[in-house]
Amino acid sequence: MPPAATPARRPAVDVTALLERGRNLATPVLRAAVDRLAPPMDTVAAYHFGWIDAAGNPVDGDGGKAVRPALAVLSAEVTGAAPEAGVPGAVAVELVHNFSLLHDDLMDGDEQRRHRDTVWKVHGPAQAILVGDALFALAGEVLLELGTVEAGRAARRLTAATRALIDGQAQDISYEHRDRVSVEECLEMEGNKTGSLLACASSIGAVLGGADNTTADALERYGYHLGLAFQAVDDLLGIWGDPEATGKQTWSDLRQRKKSLPVVAALAAGGPASEQLGEILAADAKSSDFENFSEEEFAARAALIEEAGGREWTAAEARRQHTIAIEALDAVSMPDRVRDSFTALADFVVVRKR
Repeated sequence: MPPAATPARRPAVDVTALLERGRNLATPVLRAAVDRLAPPMDTVAAYHFGWIDAAGNPVDGDGGKAVRPALAVLSAEVTGAAPEAGVPGAVAVELVHNFSLLHDDLMDGDEQRRHRDTVWKVHGPAQAILVGDALFALAGEVLLELGTVEAGRAARRLTAATRALIDGQAQDISYEHRDRVSVEECLEMEGNKTGSLLACASSIGAVLGGADNTTADALERYGYHLGLAFQAVDDLLGIWGDPEATGKQTWSDLRQRKKSLPVVAALAAGGPASEQLGEILAADAKSSDFENFSEEEFAARAALIEEAGGREWTAAEARRQHTIAIEALDAVSMPDRVRDSFTALADFVVVRKR
């Protein structure tokens, strides 16, 4: 994965502790929100979040990286508020994020998430749709029941981010059926699909803490470009990631014909490998036997993407977006400890393996 530049002047920050703080503050409120759902949606949602197994038994599941809750509670501290002030925002963002995962897994046909069967595979497509819808509705409830002006402002930003996220998913699906997608189109799609919600997570706690729009907008710029870096790394993992770490199949994005950044950059590069890749992918789109391709056939496509420069370009783009995200923080006045934590979370995003 692309190494983040970490200058020696940056103080050491315990990123694991930041992630755990966000998770520990948000999870009780998140569980209480999910408990409001009517059966069986409450247990289906609990399975999705990793709190129970398919039989309904409590488990210590993998609840994901918890980057968004960490950012939401951290952003509250920009204003001088306690991290707890950002918890409703953290929970609302997590509910929207998981609404999108439930629907995306079904639309993409993904059978595995976080090392176990996805909700639609275990409980059926109808429950995946219903529970996703319910989580989206709960997100608005969690914010608006605060009854403050700040909560209304936060809800507007979350709603706008959600609409952009849905736009991004629609673009992603449409691109699967096209032979060619430009790098600019791919970046726009990924900015919508991933950048928008990370932008909201990075600002929503500050909004709840009373930050003005100028401050919130700058934090959103940080989160948006962090989201693009995050997605670039995800795209690398989607082709070359270790299934033991990612919890997904080998070559997972290639199996779904995704026009991810490495693929798009490789096709745009020109040269023999790029041309050969284009011919193969065009033939794949018309193949009736694509689902039965061997590991070797997917590995050959990945090798062509790398030979054409798609892997290297995407790693460099992750680093570039990381730099833009850090620079966005310069426009915001905040305690040094909070700034260092934002920077450490950005560094974490571009060096992760899952």
